[in-house]
Amino acid sequence: MQWTLVVPLKALSRAKSRLADTAADGLRPGLALAFAQDTVAAALACPAVGDVAVVTGDALAGRELAALGARIVPDEPGGGLNAALTHAASVVRTRSPQSPLAALNADLPALRPLELARVLDAAAEFPRAFLPDAAGIGTTLLAASPNRELLPAFGPDSRSRHRASGAAELLLPDVLSVRQDVDTGADLRAALALGVGPRTATAVERLKAA
Repeated sequence: MQWTLVVPLKALSRAKSRLADTAADGLRPGLALAFAQDTVAAALACPAVGDVAVVTGDALAGRELAALGARIVPDEPGGGLNAALTHAASVVRTRSPQSPLAALNADLPALRPLELARVLDAAAEFPRAFLPDAAGIGTTLLAASPNRELLPAFGPDSRSRHRASGAAELLLPDVLSVRQDVDTGADLRAALALGVGPRTATAVERLKAA
C-alpha cells in the first residue's frame, strides 16, 4: 500500500518563533527550511510512501522542496494549519482517491524512513489514526484510510483533540524519529541526539558559527 503524505509548511519568515532563544531572527527561516527538506527527503525515501505533497505559500520553500521530488500545493485558503491540510487533502485525493492519506509535520529533521513505514503500517489498521509527539501533547502524524476524511485538529493539545475526534492513538516503540518534532531549543537538542539529516546538520553548524 502506497501512502500519500501531506506536509504543511508556513511561510519561512514566520516559522519557528519558539526557537528565538536558540537562533536569531535571520537564522530561523534557514533552520525551518532545513527541517522541512530533511523531513521530505526521508519521507520520499520511505518504502510505504508513493507521493509527498507540501502545502505552502512560501515560494522559496516550494522551489527547494519541489527539487527534492515533492509536489507543491499552494496554500490557497490562508486560514491556518488545519484549513491548509483540509485543502491539500482535497487536492491530492482528486489525483489518488484510493490512496491512504497522512498529514506529517514538516519539522522532523531526524526522521528515519523505516520508522515512518512502521507508523504507516500500523495506521493502516484503522480508519483514522494519529501519532503523538515526543512531548506527549501534540501530534506529528494523522492518517486516514481512502474512504475517510482526515479531519485535522492540530494546534494546542492536539493529542487530546485527535483522540476525542475518534482517531486511534498509535503507541509504538522505537519510532522516536517520527515523534521528535522541533519547536524549542530543547527539541532541537533532542533531534540532534537522534541524528538529523544533512541539511539540518549544515544549518546547525551555521548557527554555531554565527
